Amino acid sequence: MKASRLVVSAAVTGSLLLAGCGNVRGGGSGLRDSPGDERTIRAFDINPQPRENVKDGGTLRWGINEFPTQWNRNQVDGNLAMAAVISNALLPAPFVSNEKAEISIDRDYVLSAEVSDQRPKQVVTYTLNPKAKWSDGKPITWADYEAQWRALNGRDPAFRIASSTGYQDIEKVARGKDDFEVVVTFGKPFGDWQALFGPLLPAATNRSAQAFNNAWVDKIPVTAGPFKFGGFDQTAKTITLVRDDAWWGNRAKLDKIIYRASEQDSLIGAFGNGELDIIDVGPSAPGYARAKSTVGAQVRQAAGPDFRHFTFNGASELLKDRNVRQAVQLGINRQAIAQSDLQGLDWPIALLNNHFFMNTQEGYQDNAGALGAYNPERAKQLLDAAGWKLNGTVRQKHGKPLDLRFVVPSGVQISKAEGELAQSMLAQIGVKLTIKAVPSDDFFSKYVIPGNFDITPFAYIGTPFPVSSSYAIYANAEDGKSWNANFGRTGSAEVDQAMSRAAQSLDPVRARAATNAADALIWKEVNVLPLYQRPQNVAVRETLANVGARGFFDLQYEDIGFTG
Repeated sequence: MKASRLVVSAAVTGSLLLAGCGNVRGGGSGLRDSPGDERTIRAFDINPQPRENVKDGGTLRWGINEFPTQWNRNQVDGNLAMAAVISNALLPAPFVSNEKAEISIDRDYVLSAEVSDQRPKQVVTYTLNPKAKWSDGKPITWADYEAQWRALNGRDPAFRIASSTGYQDIEKVARGKDDFEVVVTFGKPFGDWQALFGPLLPAATNRSAQAFNNAWVDKIPVTAGPFKFGGFDQTAKTITLVRDDAWWGNRAKLDKIIYRASEQDSLIGAFGNGELDIIDVGPSAPGYARAKSTVGAQVRQAAGPDFRHFTFNGASELLKDRNVRQAVQLGINRQAIAQSDLQGLDWPIALLNNHFFMNTQEGYQDNAGALGAYNPERAKQLLDAAGWKLNGTVRQKHGKPLDLRFVVPSGVQISKAEGELAQSMLAQIGVKLTIKAVPSDDFFSKYVIPGNFDITPFAYIGTPFPVSSSYAIYANAEDGKSWNANFGRTGSAEVDQAMSRAAQSLDPVRARAATNAADALIWKEVNVLPLYQRPQNVAVRETLANVGARGFFDLQYEDIGFTG
C-alpha cells in the first residue's frame, strides 16, 4: 500500500500531504553528508525484515497528531499527511517507490504499465491485476481509472480537488481489450505519468461532485488493501483497521492497527508510558530525547523528502503587496530558526534554497539569491517604499498597523518557538507578529486551507515526483479565486509556464532546468519560504519491523509487525 501524491502534515511540525521533492527521473537519492559532517544520513530507517522473521498477529498502536474528517485524499480538505498514513494501508496505487525514489509497479494492482506510444501522442497502457477487488466485491477495472480522470481533470469546479496536475493533460481514458486494460491518451506529454491514479478511488465515489466531496467525510466507504476499515471512535479519537482476509496479496502480519489521535506533546508522553508503539516525533529536541531514553524503544531517523517552511498568504490585506512579502522574508533569519528547530536532533543544519528539490537530491540548486538572505536593512527600505512608515515601534499605513497573524497548531512547541523567534526578528523592522494558537484538528481545515492567516508554519511532505506533486502548491488561480492547494494564494503565468515545461519534458536534464527556472520565479513571489530539509524522527518499539523513518520508501503495510 503505497502513496504517490502530495501531502501536508500539520501536527508534528504543522505539515501537510502536499509537497514534492523527489526526482525519480534523476534516479539517485543523491544522499550526501553536509561539508565537514562525518555522519551518514540514511535514506530510510525502518528495521527491514523478511516476512518470515515477523510474528503473525498482534495489534499496532500508532499515534497520530490529527483526526481527519475528509478521507478522500484527492479532495482539497483530505490532502493531509495523517489521512495518507492511514489510507495507504487501505487503497490502491499503481506504483511504489523504494528508498532511492526508484519507481516500480505494484503487482498487487497492476501487472504492467508502460508508455506504449509517443507519437503523435503519449499513450500509456496499464494491464490491471484481475484478482484486485474493492471491499464491496467489485473488481478494479478501467472504469475506476476513467472516473478518477474525469473527477480530477479540473473541468468541473464543483469537484473540490487538491490538484489537477497530470489529469488535466489527459485527453481520454478508454477500455482496452477487456475491462482490465486501461489506455490513457495524453493531449500533451506528461513526464510524471507514474504519479497518477494513486490513491485510486472507486468509480462510484468519483462519478459526481456530491459523492467526491461528501462520500468520504467521516467515512471510509470502501477499501482494497491488506487491511480494511474497522471503525471510528470519535470520543477516544481512534481509527481502527483490521486485517482483510479477502486480500489477494501477502496476508497482513498484524491483526489490527489502532491509530490514536492526540496533540503532539501528549503523544510523546503516551509513547514514553508504553501506551503507543510508534509516533512521529518531528523536529522536537525534547521529544527526541525523551523517546530515545524510553526503555525498549528507539528513534529511527532518515532524510525525509520533507521540508519545513513558512507560507505567506498573498491574499491577505497586509501581504498582498509583493514588496511587503519580500521585506518580511528578508527580515526573517532562517539560519537562526533552523538552528533552534534542529538543536539536539543529531542532524546537520543546512538551509533549503529550493522549493522543489531537497538538498540531497539530483537537480538541487540554490535559486534563492539575495531574497534568501537575512537583510533587515533592505527589508526596512522596501517597507518604507511601500508606504509602511514607522510609528513608534510598529509601522502603519493609512492609520492601520502592520500586524501579521502567525497561526500555529496548539500543542506543537516547535511552531510556537518559530513564531516567537520570528516575532523578535520582525519587531526589528517595525513589523508586529501576533501568534495565534488554534486547535490542531482545525489548523488546516479552518485556517490554512481557507486562508485565515497571514503567515503559518508547517511541513510539506514530498513524493518522488518533484514537479507534479508540487505543481498545485504554486499554480496560479486564473479566476483569482480557485487556489486549490496553493495556500499562499500567489502565482503567475510565468511560473505556470516554467512548471508546465518541466512537467511535459521526458528529458530529465531539461525537466530539471525548467523546474529550477520555476523555482527562481517563486522566490520572487514569496509564497512559501523554505527553511530546511526535515529529518524524519520516528519513535518505535525496538521489536517493530518494516516501519519507521521511511524517506521515499513506500511502506508495505502487510509486512509490518513485531519480531519478538
